Amino acid sequence: MSIKHICVLGGSGFVGQQLIARLVKAGYMVRVLTRQRECHRDLLVLPTVEVIEADVYNPVALQMYLRGQDAVINLVGILNERRDNGQGFARAHVDLTRLVIDACRHCHILRLLHMSALHANARTGTSYYLRSKGEAEELLRAAPDLHITCFRPSVIFGPADRFFNNFALLLRLSPGVVPLACANTRFAPIYIGDVVSAFEQSLRNPHTYGQCYDLCGPQVYTLKQLLQYTARQLGIHRRIVALGKTPSWLLANLFQYMPLFRPITRDNFRSLQVDSICSQPFPAIFKIMPRSLEEIVPTYLGVANARQRNCHLQQRARREGSSLPP
Repeated sequence: MSIKHICVLGGSGFVGQQLIARLVKAGYMVRVLTRQRECHRDLLVLPTVEVIEADVYNPVALQMYLRGQDAVINLVGILNERRDNGQGFARAHVDLTRLVIDACRHCHILRLLHMSALHANARTGTSYYLRSKGEAEELLRAAPDLHITCFRPSVIFGPADRFFNNFALLLRLSPGVVPLACANTRFAPIYIGDVVSAFEQSLRNPHTYGQCYDLCGPQVYTLKQLLQYTARQLGIHRRIVALGKTPSWLLANLFQYMPLFRPITRDNFRSLQVDSICSQPFPAIFKIMPRSLEEIVPTYLGVANARQRNCHLQQRARREGSSLPP
């Protein structure tokens, strides 16, 4: 199957921007559907990328903009919803997946790549998030006429991630003691570069049709270990207090309706009742040796990196004849 033109949904997010850059480098023509076109000037300047403002929940608009494409990549997903009732997750993960499948059929597009989540399951998922992701997978499995590949990563890290960078913000805002919910939940963080490489490799590989791949990094850590590692990278000391199940639930309730920064919500708490780790090694079909967080995180979060940024700002200030604020 010849693939040249690819439409990406959710292309303005963390994974989307990295994947689009890789697709452009590989020579693909990429169409990105987004709610606010002018908010993504970083995508507008990329060669062979067309950014279109569109409502992807409008089936007519979705079909119109998928017309002429050879493949679709659906990265749309949310980690939190405004109300703790599952409706936000169902709309983003289930309803949209159904619309994408229908649009692909209408436009005679066979190739569809989909971002799911580790341990997604419509019946046994511990949270609205995991159950809605599982429902989306069931819709995809019920479409054997399409060439679908699904990816289920653990937590994804890399520059501009919402994992280590949110940890950093939490640590900086904390006065000295950090109460940590679900501190013993285990993760196998996966590098963003390895995730987008798996997506790009699978596009033209028929052996990945109908498959769902769990993606994990090379090491397993508890949530507490990851927060401690972040503090070391920042060069700050905080006392991290691991909370039991009941205090963790109370903390999630406290943050549920915070307007801006929410380290944990009720549904996050439910998701954290299961370890985000893989039972099998990284899929050999992609010929990827997953990179460790110790190799990558210091390049964008470490003390040395912060010093380099500060030095750059000082040099720029001197060149411009200004001074940095105290």
